[in-house]
Order: sequence, then C-alpha cells, then structure tokens
Amino acid sequence: MTTPEAATSKPSASTAATSGTSDAAPGRGGSLGPVGLVLAGGLSVQFGGALAVSLMPRAGALGIVTLRLAVAAIVLLVICRPRLRGHSRTDWGTVLVFGVTMGAMNGLFYQAVDRIPLGPAVTLEVLGPLALSVVASRRAINFVWAGLALAGVFLLGGGGFESLDPAGVAFALSAGAMWAAYIVFSARTGRRFPQADGLALAMVVAAVLFLPLGIAESGTKLLDPVVLGLGAAVAVMSSVLPYTLELLALRRMPAPTFAIMMSLEPAIAATAGFLVLDQALNAMEAAAIALVIAASMGAVRTQTRRGRAMGTAA
Repeated sequence: MTTPEAATSKPSASTAATSGTSDAAPGRGGSLGPVGLVLAGGLSVQFGGALAVSLMPRAGALGIVTLRLAVAAIVLLVICRPRLRGHSRTDWGTVLVFGVTMGAMNGLFYQAVDRIPLGPAVTLEVLGPLALSVVASRRAINFVWAGLALAGVFLLGGGGFESLDPAGVAFALSAGAMWAAYIVFSARTGRRFPQADGLALAMVVAAVLFLPLGIAESGTKLLDPVVLGLGAAVAVMSSVLPYTLELLALRRMPAPTFAIMMSLEPAIAATAGFLVLDQALNAMEAAAIALVIAASMGAVRTQTRRGRAMGTAA
C-alpha cells in the first residue's frame, strides 16, 4: 500500500497509459504481483457475473446492479473508512468521474447479459480495453499482442455476432467503452488516494446514481432475503474484490499491459458460464481461449523484460 504522500506524487494515469511505463519498474519477480492481482480479480468478477445472471429473473438487471453497487459501497466504506478532508478539487473530480464510469459500465453490461449469453457479452465488452491498449501504447509489440487477442475475441464469438440481439450487442460494446475509461480513471484514482479510499468513494457515487433506477425496476423485490443474500455475494465477487485488486495492480502495471490482459476475461467468462450456467465450450471457443491467453502471456512477458532492462540500466 502507498502512503498519501506517495500516492499524490506519482505521475497521472494518462502519462502512464501513453508512455507504456509504470510508476515503478518491476523487479525480477515483482511483475508476478500485479499479474496475480489481475487474474484473481478476473476470476472473481466473472463467476460473480454468472451468479448475477442466475439472479436476474428474481430482481431484474437494474435491481441486481443496484444491490451490487450499494452493498459494495457499504463494505468498502466500513473497511476503508476513507478520509474526506485534505483532497483537492481535482481529486474529487477524478473520484466523481470514476464513480460515474463504474456505474455506467456495470449498468450497460448487465443490460447486455440480460439479452445475450455471458460469454459473447464479455467478448464484445473486452474490445474496449483492447482498443485502449492499441491507442495508448507506443510500442509496436503491443499491437501484435492486441491483434492476437482481437482474433481470439472474434473467434470466441464464432466468427460473428449476427445471431445475437442487436440491443444486447450495443449494450456490450458501450460497456466496453466504459471499461476502457474505467481502466484510466481507476489508475488515476489509485494515484490520488491512499489504499482503496478513492475506490470506496467512487463506489458510493455509482450506488447513489443507480439507486433510483433499481427501485423503479425492482421495488420491494430488493428486500427479499434470498435476493439480498445473493446480491451481497455478487457485490463482493464482482465489485469489492476485483475492483480493489485491479486498483492495486494498476499502481504497478502500465495501462496498456493491463488492458491487453483484460482479453483473458472472455475465457474466464466462458469457463464460468460452463460451470455455473451449464454453457458448454466447443472446439472454436477453446481455440479462442488459447489465443487470448497467448496474447496476455505475451503482453506480460514483454513488460517483464522491459522492467528488467530498466532495472539493469538503472
């Protein structure tokens, strides 16, 4: 964890994203830390998403999003007890935008999985981080990894998405755009606030924005004990754990590398869909998983080599 002084003295996320460097070069084994955090966060969020899909018939998409954000906000406030004083107007602006982005990303994605299967929804959504990795990175090799991951993404979609509900596709693509913005503002928030304070405050913003929508759609269904219990589990698995882990990872991993690693999400989602929702994988989907894993491993290997080279030069 960083101290407040260290957090505020770090360069902005936009600088890290465009330069392709992290604020601290990883050591020989240091890169395994952020990589492990990203993988753990991905597993948590996708299995939480599968649980949320199974809960939607009880409370609706907006109701589940509201429960997820509200419970996550309460848990993070209790754990983090964020300090409200001593922050600049820019700090608060960053948290506000991060919260709006987080809420929009969740709402759009859950509207997507309410209309199309989980695997294709995540496959389309991950195009946002992939686009970020290409735009933000100045290293030619990252274009190779992004292209390989993109091939896997479309292969996982069966070579096309024509059979899917158009509204669901539009929601998933819009969620992907918000996911790319989430990566940027998560990194920026992590550098402006100590520990997970900024995440807790941003989660409150997202929860407040969605509360009227959830009440309007689901009403008293949100008070059902089963819905509350499963909604709390979704909140912990899909928000509290992954967002905290990703925020910590982005303090030590450049945004382009993080964005390419997000191409693992369709593979994790397909696995979660198989185990939780009984959605089987075919040979093409298995090949797609191999491609996105290869792309992510390549991105991590490139970053590790660069970190070692920087450490040797220093």
